[in-house]
Amino acid sequence: MIDVHCHFDMAKNPEKYILENEKNRIVTIGMTNLPSHFHMGINYVRKYKYIRLALGLHPLMAKEHAKEYSKFRQYVEETSYIGEVGLDFSREGFSTKEIQIKSFEFVLDCIRTKNKILSLHSRRAEKETFEMLVEKGIKNAIFHWYSGSLNVLKNIVNAGYYFSINSAMTQSNNGKKIIENIPKELILTETDFPFVENSNIEKVHSYLSILWNLSVDEVEQVVSNNFFGLIRKMQ
Repeated sequence: MIDVHCHFDMAKNPEKYILENEKNRIVTIGMTNLPSHFHMGINYVRKYKYIRLALGLHPLMAKEHAKEYSKFRQYVEETSYIGEVGLDFSREGFSTKEIQIKSFEFVLDCIRTKNKILSLHSRRAEKETFEMLVEKGIKNAIFHWYSGSLNVLKNIVNAGYYFSINSAMTQSNNGKKIIENIPKELILTETDFPFVENSNIEKVHSYLSILWNLSVDEVEQVVSNNFFGLIRKMQ
């Protein structure tokens, strides 16, 4: 099983969460919101086979970014995964729009010549996020919990970027419409723990099984092939 986007550092007991996923052989990529958070967790996570930690600069923490830039540069070689990064022009994030753009550009400039996989936040800024990726020549990116227009989605698909979907998306009309328009070879799974209540990869597999007319085992294999295909692109 694959969970490309969760926040296990926000669990009541992160160690218990990690051990459970390791025992169940769930490939788990934990996001961080700031480089200082990444630094606190990376040495602990290294000993696990199935657990990875991503280096993040979350757009909704834009006011903290300036003092974290040097840490981002310092830690960028310690992981293959970058996230959570991106843009958020919703009501919650709009006041820091200019800082976010500067920070996202900084992130893309830091990693554009390196083999990294990005997990992207793009709420109400899907077009701008996509255009910045293309402008900077970024090859490997995952749009986490995409909620934008189908027109922008089509451009993202044509560029070969991936999408990670969670159980909340399978329960909303907009989410279902989005999932139906993503080719199966570009779909990955996520929990976005703890932000999706009772989030569950099995629920996503069951939904995709009906949508694609495949068995749950076949769905799991498709998602696994997609993820390891993405990893191979980095080698």
